[in-house]
Amino acid sequence: MKSMNEELYEFLLEHKTSITEQWLSERDKKDGSIYSKDAGEWSEQMLREQNSLTNLTIASSLLDDREVFENNKKNWAKLVAESRVSSRTPIYEVLDALSKLRETFWRFIEIFVEREGDRVLRSNIMNWGIVIHKAFDGIIVEFTKKYDELMNTRLVAQQSLIEELNAPIIKLNSTIGVLPIIGDVDTTRVQAIGDFVPSRCVELGVSHLFIDLSGVSVIDTMVANHIYQLMQVLDLLGIESTMTGIRPEIAQTSVQLGLDFSKVRTYGSLQLAIKKHFKELPKM
Repeated sequence: MKSMNEELYEFLLEHKTSITEQWLSERDKKDGSIYSKDAGEWSEQMLREQNSLTNLTIASSLLDDREVFENNKKNWAKLVAESRVSSRTPIYEVLDALSKLRETFWRFIEIFVEREGDRVLRSNIMNWGIVIHKAFDGIIVEFTKKYDELMNTRLVAQQSLIEELNAPIIKLNSTIGVLPIIGDVDTTRVQAIGDFVPSRCVELGVSHLFIDLSGVSVIDTMVANHIYQLMQVLDLLGIESTMTGIRPEIAQTSVQLGLDFSKVRTYGSLQLAIKKHFKELPKM
């Protein structure tokens, strides 16, 4: 004989499409949101398919086999989190949608209770209150964990790209690279360059790096010092460095700082430095 939990589970599965349609019909208009009533046919179909899985997941919490719910929860969270990260949907919109679905879910449980009448005991309703609410809380926690994980992965990738664009190392051959520094350079930026460039040179197999400053508009004493420290780090790694594009004001700043660039090759232009370097390379 089926338990009341099993009967409710089967009822919810039979009506999962109706639950979805009821939930969709109560959407509001929200500019730019996939949950908007006028988001379009594609978004509505995606929500319909995903909500069907949501309903199945929540309903499975009524089963005695806890593993079924846990598996459904993980699969649901992965699917929805990837979808919402891809669509750049903020978490609060997802939580609001789940809150409204929770209300819709309970309306259908009420329909079941009314249909079954005295067969449903007060203890059944109390138990469902605990189980269903706990299931919704569980998928929310799992979703936010997965969403946060995906967002952090995306942020790390974006940060890596920003660092590379901030200090692009252009390889001239298998061992020679050029680092063109362009635009305004403040302490924060030059420090980021200093953190990124040495490891990137090692990764690319660069043994000689030309640091071109001809595109730098202004350089202060702190920035000049950081560049000097970068060249020292490169030297410790066995990477030769040549500074090019030195303008008079940059040279004056370096002298005022007491920075010793006597051991560093410096040239007025990148073109001259590269021409000189390749002329000095031994003939093969």
